[in-house]
Amino acid sequence: MENGAVYGPTTEEDPGPARGARSGLAAYFSLGRLKRHRRALKILQLVLSLLAFICEEVVAQCTLCGGLYFFEFVSCSASLLSLLMLIVYCTPVYDRVDPEKVKCSDFYIMLGTGCVFLLASIIFVSTHDKTSAEYAATVFGFLASFMFLFDFFAMLYEKRQESALRKPETTARPAEALTEPLNTGRR
Repeated sequence: MENGAVYGPTTEEDPGPARGARSGLAAYFSLGRLKRHRRALKILQLVLSLLAFICEEVVAQCTLCGGLYFFEFVSCSASLLSLLMLIVYCTPVYDRVDPEKVKCSDFYIMLGTGCVFLLASIIFVSTHDKTSAEYAATVFGFLASFMFLFDFFAMLYEKRQESALRKPETTARPAEALTEPLNTGRR
């Protein structure tokens, strides 16, 4: 037999960038890394914090501007952080970074952002001039902060469930069974 008959081609051609189920920019995005409820929370966090920032930017004048400026900084930072986390989860960046570090970072980012956003919303409510844009900004601010905190508690719940599954079961053995020799002479 000739070598050609025994050793045939065993691989297929490279499908190329244009062939396949997903092509172009869509090939880089994968929403499958997040569960449906977590993905919805991430999108809600982004939209609500962005709406809070936009409504705050519409405010034309203020009497006590410290609360407004703090709310502006926090709402802008929250929307950028939530966008960053969505990008990390939905692009190949997630594959290049340790997934446990991404989850740990997300865990602490959600806690910190939720607490600071809640504080900024409370401060802004106590210092605003009662215009409709300020009311809308604070409503979106509170909703966004609750979404961040809800995501944090959902991750905390998942971590506790995982750790409960990993715990080894302790079986009660009599003390005598542990001290018996392995070779007892039985045959």
